[in-house]
Amino acid sequence: MPPVVGASIDVGSNSVHLLVATVANHRLTTLTDESVFLGLGKAVAERGLLGPTARVGLAEALALYAGVARDLGATSVTVAGTEPIRRAADGPAIVQAVAEHAGLALHVLTHEEEALLTVVGVMAGRPVAHETLVIDVGGGSSEFSFVGPGTAPRATGLRLGAARLTDRHVRHDPPTADELLAMLEDARRVVATAPAATPHEIVAVGGTVSNLLKVIRFGASKGTLTRDKTARAMALLAAEPAELAARRHGLREARARILPAGAVIVDAILRHYGAESLRVSEAGIREGMILATAHAGVAWRDRLPELAHGWRA
Repeated sequence: MPPVVGASIDVGSNSVHLLVATVANHRLTTLTDESVFLGLGKAVAERGLLGPTARVGLAEALALYAGVARDLGATSVTVAGTEPIRRAADGPAIVQAVAEHAGLALHVLTHEEEALLTVVGVMAGRPVAHETLVIDVGGGSSEFSFVGPGTAPRATGLRLGAARLTDRHVRHDPPTADELLAMLEDARRVVATAPAATPHEIVAVGGTVSNLLKVIRFGASKGTLTRDKTARAMALLAAEPAELAARRHGLREARARILPAGAVIVDAILRHYGAESLRVSEAGIREGMILATAHAGVAWRDRLPELAHGWRA
């Protein structure tokens, strides 16, 4: 594959995130990686839709990011909407606003497509060597994808995310012991509905797990979250207001507020699958979008199950 510059924009529950990277030999070299916190998931949860003003605001943010990508030489800009756009009653109007105001096609992903794109980002075209569970813990939902050699990939999504869980149970900053317990019980109940499996490895991606690593960075094995470390992160985050936790750990305050719920979700996942630890990958859905587009072009959505198994020798 000759070197190309690709871009992806991920419209999530918490943030709109831009990645621009050079693709050479199926590897990405990041040119820029930036995000803006829009809190679309909270808006949809409260009103059931974005509404005209928020739709135009989103379209303007996407147009700005597309301009940044093209200035860096991107020949493709792939834009995907996840949980908040799936749930919004004005989803078709959002897609239309983005097309009209930004000149971009907004792909509203299914849970399965979101999960498989994450696998593509994590595997980067490498063939799957053993049964692997890839999880993206987002703000409004969590995507689970199971891939293994010689089997068709399975993917599903649960309506369980750090922002959603926080909004449902937390009224104090920091959360009280009763609020933490309510989140724990809720997360374990929802995760219990996830597919049964005995994965050889669990890989987690997304801002939730990468920011949990920041909280426990001292004395923590790089790139690994264990049950003990997750419990430690939960205790640290529950010990002080989000503003102080954000400054102490180098987080955004909005992220610090929902991170205790993120720790709760990770704990529930590890317990459900009887695992002591999971690996945190910096690559995820945005990398997957760039790689899928670079490898399969406009047909990338139709070829996702094939791409998730890898294409490199």
